Amino acid sequence: MTETRNPDSSAIARLHEGLPDLDPAIRTLAMPADANANGDIFGGWLMAQMDIAGAVAAIRRAQGRVATVAVDAMAFHRPVMIGDLLSCYATVVKVGRSSMAVDIESWVQRRHTGKAEKVTQGRFTYVAIDETGRPRPVPKE
Repeated sequence: MTETRNPDSSAIARLHEGLPDLDPAIRTLAMPADANANGDIFGGWLMAQMDIAGAVAAIRRAQGRVATVAVDAMAFHRPVMIGDLLSCYATVVKVGRSSMAVDIESWVQRRHTGKAEKVTQGRFTYVAIDETGRPRPVPKE
């Protein structure tokens, strides 16, 4: 059996350099199958990753099942390229009776340089739902 060494803290710090000081809701690698005809990553794929990240934050806050009901705002700032490491950060910013507004930022670490760049941001609305799919109250914190 070979011993696995833990990476030193400076290597970990370099990996996260330039990214927000938060845990990402999701992190994934942009693959060739996700590219559009121009060779960039398809915007719909990126939007789907943001929806998943927002749902993670909403599920935690609602303590259960949620449904996406709106994309209230969406801005694409920079392209995502094949091989970029995508991290999506999501924060619940407003809670109603059954709905939650979630701000989402997507950042990449560029494949060849490791440089961190914000590529998208948006606000999505989720509704807490019960087992039958009907809206239910979001629990108090």
